[in-house]
Amino acid sequence: MSPAPARRATVVGAGISGVACAQALAAAGVAVRVLDRGRRTGGRLGTRRVELADGSLHVVDTGAAYFTVSDEDFAALVSAWSTEGLARPWTDTLSLLGPDGPRGSTTGPQRWSAPGSLRGLVEHLARGLEVTSQHAVRSVGVVDGLPSVDGEGVDAVVLAMPDPQAGRLLDVAASPGLASARRVLSRPWNAVTTVYASWDEAWWPSLDAGFVADDDLVSLLADDGSRRGDGAPVLVAHSTPEAARGALGDPDSLVAPVLARLPHLLGADPAAVPAPRTAAAHRWSFASPEQAHDQPHLLTAVAGGLLGVCGDGWAATPSGKPRVEQAWRSGRDLGRELAERLS
Repeated sequence: MSPAPARRATVVGAGISGVACAQALAAAGVAVRVLDRGRRTGGRLGTRRVELADGSLHVVDTGAAYFTVSDEDFAALVSAWSTEGLARPWTDTLSLLGPDGPRGSTTGPQRWSAPGSLRGLVEHLARGLEVTSQHAVRSVGVVDGLPSVDGEGVDAVVLAMPDPQAGRLLDVAASPGLASARRVLSRPWNAVTTVYASWDEAWWPSLDAGFVADDDLVSLLADDGSRRGDGAPVLVAHSTPEAARGALGDPDSLVAPVLARLPHLLGADPAAVPAPRTAAAHRWSFASPEQAHDQPHLLTAVAGGLLGVCGDGWAATPSGKPRVEQAWRSGRDLGRELAERLS
């Protein structure tokens, strides 16, 4: 008697949530492939490169600023990353900044960073998985009684991405399950524009990162050299959602005003601040949900198979803010539940 063919799943999105989900599926013997429209894995753990004064290139984290650890399994993963030199404890104290300058500091959980970039952690996590980059999925529908990705039926489809992007892919006319999922995925998300710049040398006082209050332009500021551990004179500023929303069509329009705001936030004399060596912006159209879902993920029946959605918009944290660990946990939990349902 021939053995039953392996169950098949397609994960759309190669951020940390999608990769964690694919890992859990693969560990359970599910034949899984990961599709992503980007050139590299990592999703919103994005990176860019800037040139320093010595001509070297410095990798800048332009997505999440750091990650924290509370889940036992995630802690074990981070410990392994740390042993391999891929992640390091960064700081538990962040500055408090405002338009009038530094206002003190706040202490919280240990923040972790990655010397090679947070994106590199996802790339490491994806080793051994079948990942196809630069593959833009057009639709999720139904073919031959199974959920499908661009017309190819599989036993399960996972959308590991922000709700608005996931909802747009669903062919709601193909299945009541897809129509129901679209309704769940109707929550709005905030945009953020990241402005990053390098100088020949640092002009600002000692800084790891700082929360910014009472400012209509900047919400978070990080010293990427401190975060990376190489001391490079690079600052990364994350805009407020309101500022990003007003510049969705032209994110570069925020570069000049954000750079002009930095001396005020850091208590420096604007006239004494040199022009940056390089400066640019990156738009995150769907950076964070206005309100995360209370459930760890979405899992619903579609025709004769299953549809799942996971990411940092699920399993709301006590602070209400999405986190890297939250995205990983959402993907892991969905992968485990899918594997059990498919067995």
